[in-house]
Amino acid sequence: MSTFADQTGSLALIPGAGGAFEVKVDGDLVFSKKEKGRYPEIKELQEAIAARL
Repeated sequence: MSTFADQTGSLALIPGAGGAFEVKVDGDLVFSKKEKGRYPEIKELQEAIAARL
């Protein structure tokens, strides 16, 4: 996510199981595929992360 390169210190991809896809910012969940039943749109994800930063 080069959009937030100046605002982030690190990015980690953590393998999961069962089709989980979650995006967290400082430990806070900002998107969950399991809850929404779909992957996020890029713009949706950018907005969710920006709101948390």
